[in-house]
Amino acid sequence: MAVRPGLWPALLGIVLAAWLRGSGAQQNATVANPVPGANPELLPNFLVEPEDVYIVKNKPVLLVCKAVPATQIFFKCNGEWVRQVDHVIERSMEGSSGLPAMEVRINVSRQQVEKVFGLEEYWCQCVAWSSSGTTKSQKAYIRIAYLRKNFEQEPLAKEVSLEQGIVLPCRPPEGIPPAEVEWLRNEDLVDPTLDPNVYITREHSLVVRQARLADTANYTCVAKNIVARRRSASAAVIVYVNGGWSTWTEWSVCSASCGRGWQKRSRSCTNPAPLNGGAFCEGQNVQKTACATLCPVDGSWSPWSKWSACGLDCTHWRSRECSDPAPRNGGEECRGADLDTRNCTSDLCVHTASGPEDVALYVGLVAVAVCLLLLLLVLVLVYCRKKEGLDSDVADSSILTSGFQPVSIKPSKADNPHLLTIQPDLSTTTTTYQGSLCPRQDGPSPKFQLTNGHLLSPLSGGRHTLHHSSPTSEAEDFVSRLSTQTYFRSLPRGISNMAYGTFNFLGGRLMIPQTGISLLIPPDAIPRGKIYEVYLTLHKPEDVRLPLAGCQTLLSPIVSCGPPGVLLTRPVILAMDHCGEPSPESWSLRLKKQSCEGSWEDVLHLGEEAPSHLYYCQLESGTCYVFTEQLGRFALVGEALSVAAAKRLKLLLFAPVACTSLEYNIRVYCLQDTRDALKEVVQLEKQLGGQLIQEPRVLHLKDSYHNLRLSIHDVPSSLWKSKLLVSYQEIPFYHIWNGTQQYLHCTFTLERVSPSTSDLACKVWVWQVEGDGQSFNINFNITKDTRFMELLALESEGGVPALVGPSAFKIPFLIRQKIITSLDPPCSRGADWRTLAQKLHLDSHLSFFASKPSPTAMILNLWEARHFPNGNLSQLAAAVAGLGQPDGGLFTVSEAEC
Repeated sequence: MAVRPGLWPALLGIVLAAWLRGSGAQQNATVANPVPGANPELLPNFLVEPEDVYIVKNKPVLLVCKAVPATQIFFKCNGEWVRQVDHVIERSMEGSSGLPAMEVRINVSRQQVEKVFGLEEYWCQCVAWSSSGTTKSQKAYIRIAYLRKNFEQEPLAKEVSLEQGIVLPCRPPEGIPPAEVEWLRNEDLVDPTLDPNVYITREHSLVVRQARLADTANYTCVAKNIVARRRSASAAVIVYVNGGWSTWTEWSVCSASCGRGWQKRSRSCTNPAPLNGGAFCEGQNVQKTACATLCPVDGSWSPWSKWSACGLDCTHWRSRECSDPAPRNGGEECRGADLDTRNCTSDLCVHTASGPEDVALYVGLVAVAVCLLLLLLVLVLVYCRKKEGLDSDVADSSILTSGFQPVSIKPSKADNPHLLTIQPDLSTTTTTYQGSLCPRQDGPSPKFQLTNGHLLSPLSGGRHTLHHSSPTSEAEDFVSRLSTQTYFRSLPRGISNMAYGTFNFLGGRLMIPQTGISLLIPPDAIPRGKIYEVYLTLHKPEDVRLPLAGCQTLLSPIVSCGPPGVLLTRPVILAMDHCGEPSPESWSLRLKKQSCEGSWEDVLHLGEEAPSHLYYCQLESGTCYVFTEQLGRFALVGEALSVAAAKRLKLLLFAPVACTSLEYNIRVYCLQDTRDALKEVVQLEKQLGGQLIQEPRVLHLKDSYHNLRLSIHDVPSSLWKSKLLVSYQEIPFYHIWNGTQQYLHCTFTLERVSPSTSDLACKVWVWQVEGDGQSFNINFNITKDTRFMELLALESEGGVPALVGPSAFKIPFLIRQKIITSLDPPCSRGADWRTLAQKLHLDSHLSFFASKPSPTAMILNLWEARHFPNGNLSQLAAAVAGLGQPDGGLFTVSEAEC
């Protein structure tokens, strides 16, 4: 049957359309369907593909598509072919190739999109044909653009103090496309790139890091997209400044030049002056005090003494003193002579020579003195010989096989499966330490008397022994033995603040649980063949006199480790917490050690350490690690160099667990931020029946001589009544700064209106004048709310206080020796102990490590002190392995070696 030529394109389109409906799922990207046997190079190639567009209001959008070579080209939208009459098709020839090209355009209206709105997104795709097959373009999605009027969240007005942070939230209205947000400050655009104090979060909130006076303004959140631009309600932000007192002027001159008067000093509320509604300064601006100017008293002579006996020179004398009264307060001295001499024989004086009897008397006295001196020298020599005999006396012992086993502890397995644990060699014959615990003084200096000392001496009998018993009985026996010595009276009687153990060359570790205080004894620190009974003690500040001068303050607990005077061949590491905020510009930090005579000496000035010194310190944010080759009593003391120097205080709020009366007390403790201080207060409050009622906070106390103030606010008057008669309480600055007073606190007493009242809501403020401050929002039920007690669950620190031998270390002994052997020798490629120190961020101590016989051992010892018991051994193994040592078996130990 013949077909008219004009119908061929239509029939071809109908056939191809039917074929495309069964061709499978649609694709987002361009897809080609070649005809079998056709040339794939002549498939249609899209020069222009339709793109995603938004319909704004009622304006239709235009989609354009162009392909070459193409004999037919049509759009289909949401799976349906667009009518042919809706296409605008243009045919042309591609200039470079001479192939036929076709371009098609269609308009999509808002009504077409709304027909399927809510069911699926509206999309359109272009399909082009050639003699070789068909090609589909990417899908173009058509969405209706809009922007709603109401913001989901608008910024609110705020009043903030100077340097306080500001957060203004803004959630723009819903819209397509999503709205972009910008902020206006007094109608000026806020540009975070020009003001580093301001930034805009991903949630479109405006954040001002530290409020300035210039930040007082009206802030508006603006949301916009291609449809519209919306403005939020303006939020007024006021940055106020609370008034602060200036420093006191000097005291005026006493009003009375002689006798009782008065003097005054003043200050003004100008540092800073209150601004924008800020509070005026509290307190008086003028202080007066009584004064007394001492009146001058002229000196006057006392009566003459009686005349002396007549002397060989035929004279006698008498004297008087300028003491009746003595001159004082600038009074004049007595006028005249204080000694009067005159002849007593009327110039008739005969001088006679000494007789033989006088000469014999003088000779006898000299002989007696010589004999006494010789006898004293003999006694001193005998005493010294006895002392030397005691020091050199040693005794063989075979107790290593039982005395150095860990108590209820198994050696911990390393995280790395190749790091194996070894058993110590206990076959070596050893000797116990005996003798004097204070080092001998060379030269003629006086001997130190042990009975007047403060540190431990050898136990009775001149020899240390080991006993097999439970840890508790051992501790009680150890304390009872030591308490019989007069020089042990300054140490605590209880065992909760001390630890002890018996150690040999294998080393070990002592810990006082829950205090952050430990002593690491590295392997070979104790000479082979010796056994030391070592102790570690935490002292209460009021039990030990530590003189502080000037601006000095105690930053750490006072810790004793001993016995002093024992021989150590390697430095041990003493770890203890500190509460300073160290910076070279603000602090001068010194390590103090008490000598055997009882005086305190500066043994180390941090930052000025000499590599060959007996002491060295690794100072971290909350802990210091002291390398020492001499045991004794230590403390870390800081001297403020400027008012910027600050100590960290821990603020804790306690209240009774049960309230049986109308009164209810809230105790606010201000402690040094160290774990030993926290432990003492927790134990005290357990005895008092107290509970924690707020999460602890940290406050930085500056060296500005200003007291710490505490106040309570917003107590509901209908339920509670405060019995505080003044607006605030104060803790004197020096009571906190010197660090020698424990349990510093203030108590706020509240009285319930009714016994049935159980809900308490108020605020407690703690602040230093012209310094840092903290605010506690209290809101709890006094009868059943205990949610904060879990915050004081003190972590256990390795279980038992004493660990001996390999169980005290994370790194197995053989692995440690292999690392030391591999990294101690210098390596031209840099794969030695220096690189390990850099990987562990200890490269600032290279000169100290280099001064020791084994630098790698010093690095590993410090790693053990810092990371026990939770150190990641795998990370250390990776750091060592990353040095590129050629020894492939560095981290493997054979069964024969174990």
